[in-house]
Amino acid sequence: RGTAFQMLFKMSYSCSKAGDPRPGYPYKGGNFCAFLPDNKEGLKTAKLLKKAFDRGLTFQIKSCNGEERVTWGLIPHKTSWDGGKARNGYPDAQYLHEVGIIL
Repeated sequence: RGTAFQMLFKMSYSCSKAGDPRPGYPYKGGNFCAFLPDNKEGLKTAKLLKKAFDRGLTFQIKSCNGEERVTWGLIPHKTSWDGGKARNGYPDAQYLHEVGIIL
């Protein structure tokens, strides 16, 4: 197994805006962690993921048990360095290609 680097997203508590499930209501943030291989393709993917984050495409607000929460959006992220595709981890030989198409 190769080396990886970790991306950490800290989403703070705030109020939702127009287009969210319940505009004007508070939502809970959280810490979100994702992993990419520390190689040329992983670094290229990291730059694309940063652009998606800057454009507000990485996370979404969802209602869960009567409260609004920040959750991952539609762009898949590897949230574990191991466990395979079934556990959002590696090994997953197609991940960088598949997320690259989405991005």
